[in-house]
Amino acid sequence: MVLDNLERERNFAQRLEFTRFYARWVRAVPNEVWSKQQAMLIDSLIENAKNLMLSAEEYLKLKRR
Repeated sequence: MVLDNLERERNFAQRLEFTRFYARWVRAVPNEVWSKQQAMLIDSLIENAKNLMLSAEEYLKLKRR
């Protein structure tokens, strides 16, 4: 799917706004709170990767497409 320039700019603006929002949140919340959430996210990503039925080579082939 080819995105036109307007759609790319809108996507970029949304990602940038989310990044700024999250950075403000991290600065405003105690380390214990956001670090626990980060740990849960990372743990879930690792668990999901374990369940992925692709070899490293197959994954890299898909990623290059």
